[in-house]
Amino acid sequence: MFSQAEREAIYDVIFKRRDVRSFLPDPIIDEVIQRVLEAAHHAPSVGFMQPWNFIIVSSAEIKERLAWAAEKERKALAIHYEDERKTKFLELKIEGIKQAPLTICVTCDSTRGGSHVLGRNSIPETDILSVACAIQNMWLAACAEGLAMGWVSFYKKNDVRDILQIPPHIDPIALISIGYTNDYPSAPILEQANWEKRRSLQNLIFYDQWGKPE
Repeated sequence: MFSQAEREAIYDVIFKRRDVRSFLPDPIIDEVIQRVLEAAHHAPSVGFMQPWNFIIVSSAEIKERLAWAAEKERKALAIHYEDERKTKFLELKIEGIKQAPLTICVTCDSTRGGSHVLGRNSIPETDILSVACAIQNMWLAACAEGLAMGWVSFYKKNDVRDILQIPPHIDPIALISIGYTNDYPSAPILEQANWEKRRSLQNLIFYDQWGKPE
């Protein structure tokens, strides 16, 4: 059992965690990164396959190349928006790879565990869902450690594979920038930018069947 204070701390971290794009260059001590990665490694995974790997990038040259891959994709995606929406999209800061002292590429190995993994045979994408659980654990641990974290999702996988020399069968699921910041947002960045707002939870809950309210 957890004490009331412990329960409140857990929920506090969940509600305060944010996706951050601005970082200080201050280094992170190895012990802190190790604790964050241990939290990720203790995430649940289907069939206990643990499909994740973590590539820790501190090289300025490699971070520059990853930032190029993200910026290239951001410009390509801009064609999907028009007028004011396009302007707002181009004004959004989508990554802080060059600023952050570290970027961690979280990958998914769908071959881990062999051809038959309990649960994955029925729903193949559960390996990626397992990696997402690891990323969430990383995020909560980073927040608890006073670190900021940003998930970069704008890139072509093959660009990242080439830059980080990742084998073809391994999926680079996320580029995670991590570091300290003086600008930890009180609300999600996209909500602050009026891009989107948090939906009402009550409208997302059904009972017994789809679309049936309480």
